[in-house]
Amino acid sequence: MSSEERLSLYLKTGSDWARLKTSVPGIFILRMPPYKSSLARLAVELNPVDDSGSPTKKRGLVLRSREELEEYAAIFQVEKLAPLLGQLEKVNPEVVRKQAPVKGEEVLEI
Repeated sequence: MSSEERLSLYLKTGSDWARLKTSVPGIFILRMPPYKSSLARLAVELNPVDDSGSPTKKRGLVLRSREELEEYAAIFQVEKLAPLLGQLEKVNPEVVRKQAPVKGEEVLEI
């Protein structure tokens, strides 16, 4: 079964807000439920992963199109972003990351 066929099947049969792991750590397929006049659709979720490959955040960055990716890429290139994050790291308390157990989940090869 091709990737497009698997994605089409996932769109039809996946649970609302379910994540499908891909072969690239931190990149997930997110099934978004229908809302008002829009139909259910898939999006890409970028979410850092722990050692077991599980997302570390409840919800990551959701991208619905290539245009959105380009918009975020431009923001990530702003020279003042890295120094600002460095200042925040100095001010904020340190975060301890938990390790989740490894699950036998389905993975989409991309």
